[in-house]
Amino acid sequence: MTTSRDQPRATPARRRRRRRAATAVVAALAAAGGALPPSPALAVNATHSTVVGANPVDWTPHALDGTVYRILQIGNRVYLAGSFTKVRNAGQTAQLAMPRLVAVDATTGRIDTTFRPVVNGTVKALAAAPDGRSLYLGGAFTTVNGVAAPRVARVDAATGARVAGFAPAALNNQVNDMRLVGNRLIVGGAFQTVGGVTRRALAALNATTGAADASVNLRVEGPRKTSSGATAPVKIEALDVSADGRRLVFVGNFSSVAGATRHQLAVANLTATGATLSGWSTDRYQPQCAKTMPTYLRGVDISPDGTWFVAVTTGAAFPGTLCDTASRFEFGTETGGKQPTWANYTGGDTLLSVAITGAAVYVGGHQRWLDNPLGRDSAGPGAVSRPGIGAIHPTTGKALPWNPTKDRGVGTQELYATEQGLWVGSDTVTVAGEYHARVAFLPLP
Repeated sequence: MTTSRDQPRATPARRRRRRRAATAVVAALAAAGGALPPSPALAVNATHSTVVGANPVDWTPHALDGTVYRILQIGNRVYLAGSFTKVRNAGQTAQLAMPRLVAVDATTGRIDTTFRPVVNGTVKALAAAPDGRSLYLGGAFTTVNGVAAPRVARVDAATGARVAGFAPAALNNQVNDMRLVGNRLIVGGAFQTVGGVTRRALAALNATTGAADASVNLRVEGPRKTSSGATAPVKIEALDVSADGRRLVFVGNFSSVAGATRHQLAVANLTATGATLSGWSTDRYQPQCAKTMPTYLRGVDISPDGTWFVAVTTGAAFPGTLCDTASRFEFGTETGGKQPTWANYTGGDTLLSVAITGAAVYVGGHQRWLDNPLGRDSAGPGAVSRPGIGAIHPTTGKALPWNPTKDRGVGTQELYATEQGLWVGSDTVTVAGEYHARVAFLPLP
């Protein structure tokens, strides 16, 4: 039976090391009004020495409709982004009309009603600015606070007001993911032009002005087509950048990058002056999965030490493929023919999100099982039940005992690790048998 446990519970105060967030030093300096270092906000999950607990805290707020697609922490604020339109505080009944982007206190979970951006469409990507006082948004929206903002914007982290001087080049379709590296905001999505110039799926913007930055032009091309004729425009579903800012990995619907064959997954090298395609490649995502899906990769995350990554997929169960799996790859030498170190199969269910913390590889989707290579929409020999969310041993690739359980729905869209624990964003309302509408937080023990 689903129960509600809405009384606040304190969590240990620990120094934060955040994925898609500014460093604690930046946040502290911002609060003090001091000079800020030009440090990049990179995509690094916090390193944990153990697996998080299976009992979510009681104080997280509830998103009452839609989906939470992205979570980001800056200082003591946590930002929830998605397609939701109404939220409410834990332990309260009052519904607040605060669509698509809200800020909550990282300790108490209380919704900050002074942060009031007005965004007219879904927000799917967030990145912290290095000043510690603002954040970037990406998604399907076209206006923010009544002013044109075609799929990218920058807003004040305290109020949600637009940041003066940031006027991004127009993207003609949605942004799905973004990372800030130095003074470049790297964005990936379904767009085909940036500022009226062809730049499919992957581009960079000047992080100060929003102007198109031509230094990242990897010529992502070749929309895939299945045997039934199913196809879709070139797009990037997800991307990640290593902690040192030198490697970019991206996944989506493409078969060519910089003129070289790259099916659904590619690695690039980033420098201060541009981006070049790495010689690293794999052909494991060239085969077709379901005939209705030109692309089946859905998420990717680089390890905190920057030496390996995990990609997660949909696609149904097909022997000999990486459909419906989480697969670990080593960066290693920049050569072709890469094979996964391990692959963990769901047996026919979609994985949408992944977060690597060192102690675990957390995966989310609408899966029923892990360790299920012989399952065909069923529990095969050795399968373990892990509904909606699970954890995999980073070295062995086998499911860890951790099993909080979660209702499945479309699936867990976001896994975001801080030094306090793991945030979960989705379209469903139950975690560990308790009511946690579309957002939950699982603390470290």
